[in-house]
Amino acid sequence: MKEIIFMKVLQQLLSNKFSRKYLLKKLDNYIYTSFVENDDKTIHKAKVRKYQFMASLLRCALQNVEKGYLSRNVFKRISQLMLTNSYPRKQRYSKKLEEFKTRYGKYPPNFIVLSPTKACNLNCTGCYASSDPHSGAKLPYHMVDRIISEVHDTFHSNFVVISGGEPFLYKSEGKTLLDIFEEYNDMFFLMYTNGTLITPEIAKKLESLGNVTPAVSVEGFEADTDERRGKGTHKKIMESLENLRNAGVPFGISVTATSKNADTLLEDEFYDYFFNRQGATYMWQFQLMPIGRSSNAFDLMVPPEKRLKLYRKWEECITQKKYSVADFWNSGVLSNGCIAYGRRGGYFYIDWNGNIMPCVFVPYYVDNVYELYNNGKSLVDALFSDLMKNGRAWQSKMGHGYAHPDHPDNWLMPCSIRDHYDNFRRNILTETAAGESEEAEEARNDEEYYRKLVEYDQELEKLTGDIWEQEYMQYEKEEAGK
Repeated sequence: MKEIIFMKVLQQLLSNKFSRKYLLKKLDNYIYTSFVENDDKTIHKAKVRKYQFMASLLRCALQNVEKGYLSRNVFKRISQLMLTNSYPRKQRYSKKLEEFKTRYGKYPPNFIVLSPTKACNLNCTGCYASSDPHSGAKLPYHMVDRIISEVHDTFHSNFVVISGGEPFLYKSEGKTLLDIFEEYNDMFFLMYTNGTLITPEIAKKLESLGNVTPAVSVEGFEADTDERRGKGTHKKIMESLENLRNAGVPFGISVTATSKNADTLLEDEFYDYFFNRQGATYMWQFQLMPIGRSSNAFDLMVPPEKRLKLYRKWEECITQKKYSVADFWNSGVLSNGCIAYGRRGGYFYIDWNGNIMPCVFVPYYVDNVYELYNNGKSLVDALFSDLMKNGRAWQSKMGHGYAHPDHPDNWLMPCSIRDHYDNFRRNILTETAAGESEEAEEARNDEEYYRKLVEYDQELEKLTGDIWEQEYMQYEKEEAGK
């Protein structure tokens, strides 16, 4: 019932400008209650950070409503999807989740990330997918359809992330991903795109569908973006963002933090530009993982001391600037740590060859969708490989996810491979797991690669350990002592 009231207040915010300030305050209180007061398991400061992020997301969305960057049709569709998942469905959903757990011994993941094509019209330095314009690797449409159907009907999920390659290049059996979005109109899709192919016609189609938000990749401003992605890319992106604004499609910005653009990401101007001038509703940041074309480019990694500065900048974004920014490494407190390995509340990743991996940034696999389906199995079976189980065992030990989140280890170092590489090699990666690419296989056998990542992790632990204990865990110790 509270969720229904929440959505009705949202709808009033859209149509009633005069009471907007009052209604916004009510929604803010609702979010605080949901994330802070009603969660008696997660540590206090992590709960506060979740509230601050969600409150910032609401603020950015409403700011774009006022500017006319979010169409009424899209707002209505998002509202309908949220209402569909309100209290009445939650009861049915919870029952299905318990049935899944009774049958398989664990809860299903909340979503998947799917890269249906490796092809891309750009050739970016350090691409995790090693994509290029000439790659023909892709999943046929009927396979994409089957995967989404299983996520919807077996995992009971209504959310899928699409990555690549470049998703707007995907075409198979006479269809594109727009056909998937239309077929599964009770699901919501977040799609990572390089942002060079969003024409006015595509933007209008996305608006009519109302269940897709593009996350457009940039590296910073024009010089940063063109240096990594190719001359003229920034201009094409700006044209696409204008097309999305004109159509009223909510979009986000995706940026990979590297040693070259880290200083840009530490400046207010960068966030002001994309949130205030360009109309972004959210921003995802990724720390470059030296796999793929960057396997020999450790100089592109953000140094540990600068990663700490980016963490402080993220805090500032959601607490002071009220920008909805999440860094998938520095913002581990938002997700209770690592969300890979198909954990409850998390996901796993399927690439263009059908390989099923724990994470976009863990390029090793045991199972493949073609082999599973040919043998009468399903995506559920992929959750129980030793690789996946080892990852979840580590998460449980660290207090990630739903395992003792009231006394977790350092969530400022949440990533199993990027932040705990020695443990990943010794206790998670199995002999039966294959590398997604030649570079991934080289990395697992390269002692210099091992040494550099371990040294990085040790330095990061020194920098973040005291912050975690003093700023996150001290409150818990004081409360326990009362």
